[in-house]
Amino acid sequence: MTASKKSESQHVNHAALLEEWKRSVYCGQKERKALFESISFRPQPPLAHVDPSFDPLSALGFPGQYPFTRGVQPSMYRGRLWTMRQFAGFGSPEDTNRRFKYLLEHGQTGLSTAFDMPSLMGFDPDHPKSQGEVGREGVSICCIDDMDALFSGIALDQVTTSMTINASATVAMAMYFALAKRRGIPLAKVGGTIQNDMFKEFIAQKEWICPPAPSVKLACDIIEYCAREAPRFNGISISGYHIREAGATAVQELAFTIADGLGYVDHCLSRGMQIDDFAPRLSFFFDVHNDFFEEIAKFRAARRMWARLMKERYGAKSAKSMMLRTHAQTAGVSLTAQQPLNNVARVAIQALAAVLGGVQSLHTNSMDETLSLPTEEAAKVALRTQQIIAEETGVANTIDPLGGSYYLESLTDQIEAEALEYIRKIDELGGMLRAVELGFPQKEIAEASYQFQKRVDAKEFSVVGVNCYQDEVTQKIPTLHIDLSIERTRIERIKSWKQSRNGAAVKRWLSELTRACEEQHNVMPILVDAVADGVTLGEVSDVYRSVYGEYRDPGTI
Repeated sequence: MTASKKSESQHVNHAALLEEWKRSVYCGQKERKALFESISFRPQPPLAHVDPSFDPLSALGFPGQYPFTRGVQPSMYRGRLWTMRQFAGFGSPEDTNRRFKYLLEHGQTGLSTAFDMPSLMGFDPDHPKSQGEVGREGVSICCIDDMDALFSGIALDQVTTSMTINASATVAMAMYFALAKRRGIPLAKVGGTIQNDMFKEFIAQKEWICPPAPSVKLACDIIEYCAREAPRFNGISISGYHIREAGATAVQELAFTIADGLGYVDHCLSRGMQIDDFAPRLSFFFDVHNDFFEEIAKFRAARRMWARLMKERYGAKSAKSMMLRTHAQTAGVSLTAQQPLNNVARVAIQALAAVLGGVQSLHTNSMDETLSLPTEEAAKVALRTQQIIAEETGVANTIDPLGGSYYLESLTDQIEAEALEYIRKIDELGGMLRAVELGFPQKEIAEASYQFQKRVDAKEFSVVGVNCYQDEVTQKIPTLHIDLSIERTRIERIKSWKQSRNGAAVKRWLSELTRACEEQHNVMPILVDAVADGVTLGEVSDVYRSVYGEYRDPGTI
């Protein structure tokens, strides 16, 4: 008997023996629930077994080799731990700068920046629509001097920076690069990631300035500019996180995120760019929810899907183009205001799943984030959670330690197959841009969110402290309070700053930017010089509104 025939025979025997075990041993056993399913409504079997068609070499390969199921680097965490980031941003640039330095002093290895709502929506602090929101949900920035204060005393060529900003990402990116030039740092030495994912904004987060098509064009301006001028900077973080937070299942999060990535690739290729010139710097950002094995399988399926799509659909030659490198963040939507100390346990389990799933960068939420922006102590506990996983558990000592698990491998295959079916539907609709315009992913997520909430309300799905194991007395923990006087100070500062700059230069740059938008040129070269001369985030965004028009949600759900 040949080796393959012998292996196939063993698989068949294993399956037959499993069925016999179910009939003769497991049958009649009492189960504690009538239905076992994942948080994404996936039925969970009592026991998994090997699939006769499973081929470890083609499905898994080895770490650092196509299709990267077991990790994108050969040594993974044995060579280098994941980057530990804590999301930080509130009040003035000086306030957030102090928090950055606090986290770096306590062992954080990368910065992650949260911006306030006016900055995200393209308004300066002195705009009427900014009233009541300046510095409240993130740091307030609108000019290059703000960016300078935000990173005061921080070497831009020695730390990687992540910036969570989308609709106005071109301006924030231009300010960061202009600041590097001001400090005499070549852009080739600046590393980090800007989120810059407008597809997911229209799908889930709902923060935009312009309609989908020009928004995607502007996002790809950054991708193109970084590929040419800042090769260490990821010009986009294709983000499933917000899709999951909006109520998507694990499969929907994976499918829509990968489909978003394909949409950006298609746009960049339509510009005449070559796949291997920009694909190596495409990065991803996923949620890590409560279902432990489902999350690990999701990360492994994501790497395999992306590798195959880059190679087979786009003909990528470089292995780096096929590597799905991802940041992850524990699930904010899973945190509860009830019994907030329980959130420490949730975050630890989610973070462990991310590490076992092979992420390159990780943010752990703080226990208090359903109540306020994090306090210093809560942020430190969240960071220490990552450090304990890295230094005390041993899970970072072996590459892909769960690889080969009957359950995990079968789950990885299932999730991949279901996600590919979603991508097939999106392809039939004409691609992700058209699917978003039609409201397809939005409707799918809304239905999944509704179904999950029904299960929670009916106590079919348990949320500890919310619909079971409840306390009569509310737990109280310290929370962060933002000084409301910050808004007044920021308004006064920006008004004074606008009066002191060269008004003629500002007017000239805004005219050049308008022309670049009208003629469909890449705006980044102009913006880097424009913000250095004093143009503000709100002024650039006003040009976008004027040229491209403002966007209103059509209410397709």
